[in-house]
Amino acid sequence: MVGGGAVRPVGVSRVAAIDCGTNSIRLLVADVPATGAHADLLRRMEVVRLGEGVDATGRLAPQAIERTRRVLVEYADAARDLGAEAVRMVATSATRDAANRGEFEEMVRAVLGQLPDVVAGTEEAALSFLGATTSLDAAAASHGITPPRPPFLVVDIGGGSTEFVLGDADGVRAARSVDIGCVRMTERHLHGDPPSGEEVRRAEDDIRAALTQVVADVPVSEAASLVGLAGSVTTVAALALELPAYDPVAIHGSRIEADAVRQVTAYLLAATRERRATMPVMHPGRVDVIGAGALVLRVIMEEFAFEEVAVSEHDILDGIALRLARG
Repeated sequence: MVGGGAVRPVGVSRVAAIDCGTNSIRLLVADVPATGAHADLLRRMEVVRLGEGVDATGRLAPQAIERTRRVLVEYADAARDLGAEAVRMVATSATRDAANRGEFEEMVRAVLGQLPDVVAGTEEAALSFLGATTSLDAAAASHGITPPRPPFLVVDIGGGSTEFVLGDADGVRAARSVDIGCVRMTERHLHGDPPSGEEVRRAEDDIRAALTQVVADVPVSEAASLVGLAGSVTTVAALALELPAYDPVAIHGSRIEADAVRQVTAYLLAATRERRATMPVMHPGRVDVIGAGALVLRVIMEEFAFEEVAVSEHDILDGIALRLARG
């Protein structure tokens, strides 16, 4: 994919990464040097709810595929205009689960000229780990705090699934993906406005059951630090930090204590949809599912006895770009 755009520095690869999850689709166009930090040219995120109803029906809804197509056309145009040399689109939980996945893949081929990579949960986790951990030291320095200590347990709370990956500077040691994303938990359990105590308890039980699968594959006790990724975690952080508006710079690299996560989760689960929609840090597309996302984070911290979470604005999207440019 070649086009115009800003002048690309010598020795730098300009790539476009697209992450299509259960709840949102995101674009990153970046200049990636052979080593060191990458430079963003463009980041975008739209909530398309591709996984709408997939947990119940096993199929991607036609209207959800169309919502995704419209945004993907815009992303393809933006990447071309900026002169991206290569593009990679990764599709995750909702697409893996869908019986009509082929319809989605053909739509993507028609727009991008290539199929999406429908990755397994373990690869999804590895890409998230790569994206998150490359900037941890710089993020800590910007806040004037010590970096989180490796080994890291990187947790990416998505719409359909949550990825767990344990690793350090030498790479990934173990990974597991389980189906406890914020959209899936909301559709399964949290139906009230606000949800009832019994609905929340059922969701908690579902999350804890999934975590027993995680510890069977990932030696969680080896982790020195928990690193949390994606919109549920960053929104909880924004609320815990009492930000007047969503601020990625303030959020990236922040450390949120377990007590603060508990308080924010209780607040979100007790709030009506109308109240959540008025919160200044809340993206409109997260209003319906943020309670479940916060609950997933809270239960993870309780079950695995983490006293704080290091929050990263960099995640699988950055990992896709880094892997595309550097191999």
